[in-house]
Amino acid sequence: MQVPTNRNLGNYAKCVHPVELKNQKLKQVKADQLCSEEDRQDPKNIKREKPEPAKPELDSSLCHMYVFPVTTLNCRRKDLKKVPGNIPPDIAKLDLSNNKIRQLRAKEFEDVSELKILNLNSNGIAYIDPAAFSGLNNLEELDLSNNSLQNFEYGVLEDLYFLKILWLRENPWRCDYNIHYLFYWLKHHYNVHYNGLECKMPEEYKGWSVGKYVRSYYEECPKDKLPVYPETFDLDKDDEEWERHKEQTVQTVKKHGVIVTVIG
Repeated sequence: MQVPTNRNLGNYAKCVHPVELKNQKLKQVKADQLCSEEDRQDPKNIKREKPEPAKPELDSSLCHMYVFPVTTLNCRRKDLKKVPGNIPPDIAKLDLSNNKIRQLRAKEFEDVSELKILNLNSNGIAYIDPAAFSGLNNLEELDLSNNSLQNFEYGVLEDLYFLKILWLRENPWRCDYNIHYLFYWLKHHYNVHYNGLECKMPEEYKGWSVGKYVRSYYEECPKDKLPVYPETFDLDKDDEEWERHKEQTVQTVKKHGVIVTVIG
């Protein structure tokens, strides 16, 4: 407490409270009689708690880096709940398997455009944003097996121009209209090898291949109303024959020593 000596307040004002200082002039009262040293250092009596240590953002330092045979970032079994940041841009293979990544947000991998192999096996992924794989123009292999996927929203696979292998097994694929996007994307990209696209629900389609379900879906429509691929739904093929059939968009016939390519 500071009391100016040239003012009447300091010369004549007296204390009323506390009782032990009653009738003492303010000018004569020492500061340590009114408050403790701690209070004087903190006039507002605000307890300053130590700030909690900031939790670091998930980054690639949690993972192991290998350069042979290809540049690989191994983040397997790191208890990750989201895709880590600061992934080196020249990574060719990224292993995020056996973590707890439940969803993939938009542009999760936009900074690793050179990525060729992405393993997301065994994460419990239930949702993939349509822009999650945006920028992965060089990706060749994608493992989404053993997750909780029921379908893909339209657009999820649109940036994967050079995809060659797609692992889909051990997912609870729901066979309804929402599965059509994935089926037709694979049908148009016949160079992509995939497995595990089997109906798990509803019960009436359990165990069916998704291709068989889609054919049955259109068989209920009058054939003259089918806008796309009407000829394919007249065929009574088992699943293996159907997979071969969908790849026969280009046939090569050898005739009289001349290779003739028929497009159709």
